[in-house]
Amino acid sequence: MATLADLPDSVLLEIFSYLPVRDRIRISRVCHRWKRLVDDRWLWRHVDLTLYTMRPKVMWHLLRRYMASRLCSLRVGGYLFSGSQAPRLSPALMRALGQKCPNLKRLCLHVADLSMVPITSLPCTLRTLELHSCEISMAWLLKEQDPTVLPLLECIVLDRVPAFRDEHLQGLTRFRALRSLVLGGTYRVTETGLDAGLQELGYLQRLEVLGCTLSADSTLLAVSRHLRDVRKIRLTVRGLSAPGLSVLEGMPALESLCLLGPLITPEMPSPAEILSSCLAMPKLRVLELQGLGWEDQEAERILCKGLPHCMVIVRACPKESMDWWM
Repeated sequence: MATLADLPDSVLLEIFSYLPVRDRIRISRVCHRWKRLVDDRWLWRHVDLTLYTMRPKVMWHLLRRYMASRLCSLRVGGYLFSGSQAPRLSPALMRALGQKCPNLKRLCLHVADLSMVPITSLPCTLRTLELHSCEISMAWLLKEQDPTVLPLLECIVLDRVPAFRDEHLQGLTRFRALRSLVLGGTYRVTETGLDAGLQELGYLQRLEVLGCTLSADSTLLAVSRHLRDVRKIRLTVRGLSAPGLSVLEGMPALESLCLLGPLITPEMPSPAEILSSCLAMPKLRVLELQGLGWEDQEAERILCKGLPHCMVIVRACPKESMDWWM
């Protein structure tokens, strides 16, 4: 009967990759072979530290001992709800990430107090930055800040960042490589601010507006005016009407459209009206409807039959986690 000792290194590495970081370090004490495998750079390309309340001292140890040049993506949890005496993510730690991790492309920060962390301290190699339930300073994303910061940033996710407002949206224009923007629960962004911001972000190719106070109609109107090259749109259906959806007709590059419930109003387009608008989108290849209660009903059959060239996905309510965006 085969044992773990009989498995090749490649299989063991694959198994170890599913272990939380704390358990990876523990198993390195089992034997010399496992210690060598835990030190393998492949195992430390993607690190998730959100499962723990990680003290800065431990973070520094992991950075120096295991991650360094191996690291490609990092998820870190902060201490925003742990009281005033809790430690904070420091500018020094962020700068060290940039210096010691030259291959770091994706950084996800959760419940972190970043009010004392200048955006200039973030690693300049980042292509994706995610902020989930984080506090940022008012100066973080303003237009007047250094335009050379994060020159490679292609995607930014702002999920329940209470300080984010219209001025910050317009400030995103300094990230000239930005192509993907996700706004989740950013209740300070107004319809006027969204229209003004998208006017200067006409190069976006993906936009998601989820759980905000903005109506779907006003969002789609701003998109149709300013984002002619957008390829993917994902938004909640609050305030969506058939005329509002029809403004996307003729969008030349739109390939994927996702509408999310569960809030359905009397103005919500019928399946036939959604079908009519989608047929007028020349490049549309994916239509996704989540949480509308249409799965296994006539509505699903109408859309699947009427859009044979599209992948039509009708699902129940989305996951509670916002990780499914990516």
